[in-house]
Amino acid sequence: MPKLTRRTCLTTAALGAAALPVVGAAQAPASPALVQTEPAVADRALFGASTWTLPNGLRVVLAESRRAPVVAHYLFYGAGGGEDPSGKSGTAHFLEHMMFKGSAHVAPGAISLIVAKQGGQDNAFTSRDVTAYHQHIEASRLELVMRMEADRFAGPTLPADTLEAERLVILEERRQRTDANPRAKFWEAQEAALWGRQHWHGRPIIGWEDEIRAITRDDLAGFYARRYAPANAVLVVAGDAREADVRRLAEDLYGSVPTRPVQGRDRAPPPPMQGVQRFELKDAAVREASLMRQVLAPGLLFGATQHSYPLEVLAHLLGSGPGSRLNRALVQAGLATSAGVSYSGDVPSFTTFSFATTARQGVEPARLEAALDAEIARLLDAGVTEDEVRRSVRQLTAGAVLALDGIGAAPRLLGDALANGLTMDTVEFWPRHIRAVTAPQVMAAARAVLGAPQGINAWHLPA
Repeated sequence: MPKLTRRTCLTTAALGAAALPVVGAAQAPASPALVQTEPAVADRALFGASTWTLPNGLRVVLAESRRAPVVAHYLFYGAGGGEDPSGKSGTAHFLEHMMFKGSAHVAPGAISLIVAKQGGQDNAFTSRDVTAYHQHIEASRLELVMRMEADRFAGPTLPADTLEAERLVILEERRQRTDANPRAKFWEAQEAALWGRQHWHGRPIIGWEDEIRAITRDDLAGFYARRYAPANAVLVVAGDAREADVRRLAEDLYGSVPTRPVQGRDRAPPPPMQGVQRFELKDAAVREASLMRQVLAPGLLFGATQHSYPLEVLAHLLGSGPGSRLNRALVQAGLATSAGVSYSGDVPSFTTFSFATTARQGVEPARLEAALDAEIARLLDAGVTEDEVRRSVRQLTAGAVLALDGIGAAPRLLGDALANGLTMDTVEFWPRHIRAVTAPQVMAAARAVLGAPQGINAWHLPA
């Protein structure tokens, strides 16, 4: 599963609510219910989660919800592809696969089989920053999944006789998702070109093929020993569960996982850059030219952190939906079939502010790039208005209301934030932080990141 950031979760939920005011504000006013709800959401915690820490260092989070007799149970580790050892890219992801091969009291594959028999779902994912294992199941089965996950946490067997078969599964996954996908190959290549093939940000999360082939059981066991410690983990339970029950189960089942030292993140800084590099990849499977521009940006824990929330608003204002500036300048002008901007600052190191656009057939790449440059220059020269900022803030935070309806958003957002070294506040009161953003703050962030950008202009071109 892909990493779910705060912005993607909440803004995806908001798309339906946000579309009407953007397309025709005069003909389609905002929903009265939404307008009435916004201040309340801004002033109270989104999920009202409680948190505590066990003696062994494991942080526990509970986000109660009575909407359905279901619980979501997630265990996050503060280690992802960014923590892979040099020359062994894909180690974190490989270990994720091997964690399903059994533990002291749970047979190989049993977790998935038992959860399925109980009518639930289980899975896991590895991002650049975290690895997480999760189950969604009927509320009375919470103890069952907690017991199995705690056993896996305490000591996976990592059986040597399953290693090669699982390596083949991972190599096939890489072939299907990357090698057979022109867009994925392009993304991987431009990341390596920008950061370096062995920089933690330039290595693919799934790993380079030759390095996947070189990973040993000792590599996996060492990664587990260094990174899968209680003090580097976050347990999140969401849904129909009572705090007294979760406290008792967490202490009984997870409290016995031994405390051990944690190897902290060792994230190298960005490599030295001069301006914006250029990169081109030609591919016979590609029919339309597309541009990916990534520029170095601060986050909530790196660099000029005060710019992080304004950059979220700027990304929306520039490239989210039919009312955005880039949509008008590139798509509605007939130069591109799509145009968007992405940014997420809830990461443990530096991040990027990224533009993506695909040229309409017959439009020369240079013309599209010039139009993008012109729109950015117009922004830096003329600035943004308070009305633009308020509209983006309203649309961004609309998703916060809708995210409350399910139990999936709370554990992923809260667990990801805490495992990355952020606080509960960055999730629970995200709407408040976004609503506090002003036009001058947006422009200060824009000038800091786009005024003298460092990054890459990467073109994916037909051969």
